[in-house]
Parts: sequence; C-alpha cells; structure tokens
Amino acid sequence: MTSPATPTGVLEAAVYVDDLDKTESFYAGVVGLDVITRRDPRHIFFACGPTVVLAFVAEETVVPPGDDQLPVPPHGATGPGHICFSVPGEELDGWAAYLVDKGIDIESDFNWPHGPRSIYVRDPAGNSVEFAEPKLWGLS
Repeated sequence: MTSPATPTGVLEAAVYVDDLDKTESFYAGVVGLDVITRRDPRHIFFACGPTVVLAFVAEETVVPPGDDQLPVPPHGATGPGHICFSVPGEELDGWAAYLVDKGIDIESDFNWPHGPRSIYVRDPAGNSVEFAEPKLWGLS
C-alpha cells in the first residue's frame, strides 16, 4: 500500500483555557481574530487566516459526547500550551508596541541565530503565545 498525500497545512490548533470570557477578550479583542462560534462552557473557536484556533476548557473536553451530539472523542490537555502566529517581520515592532499598550507583558523578544524574530507573551490561561516571522521555519 502506498502512503497517502502529505498534509498541506494545519487546519486547526488547540489551546486549553479556563475562562472563555478572558479568552475571547485576548484572542478576539487583542489579537484580532474573528469568533467563529462559542459554546459555553466548553469552547470558543476563532478564524486565523486559513486556519482555526480552538480554545477548549479542558475539563469540558474530557466528557464523552452524549447520544444526541457529534461523535468527537474526548480529548484535552492540562497545563500551559503553545501557539505561534505568523506575522511579517516588518509588523513585529508594531505588535510589540501594541501588546505593551494593551498591558500585556512581553516575556521574550529576540532574533533566532538564523535571523527570524519572535515575540512571546502569555494568554490569560498561561499559554505561551508567539508572534514570529514565517521564515523562522523557512517559510515565506
């Protein structure tokens, strides 16, 4: 049997949170993502270019679906995770100033040894949120 085609990208990525209001304030209000759907107390989903950021309350995602719900298997994580947003290098100074203006502490702002720059902050749940140039991974 031959291997199927290699995936062409990441369709969705998840972070696990503990407060949907604070999560919406950060990802929609600060980062600027559009809310796709919100279902209290379980999740809120955001559009980010051609991908989706899923923000789940971990305790809610470990509950098996009921008979009348979609058959998504239980899943979830605990503790801080990580997500990285692709930002053109020329926009990173503006992002750094904007985040500070919004009262968000920058944990780290540096250039990698091969040149690309990354800015790290924390979301309200403690997840590491990175804003980085796509060339970090050799992408344009």
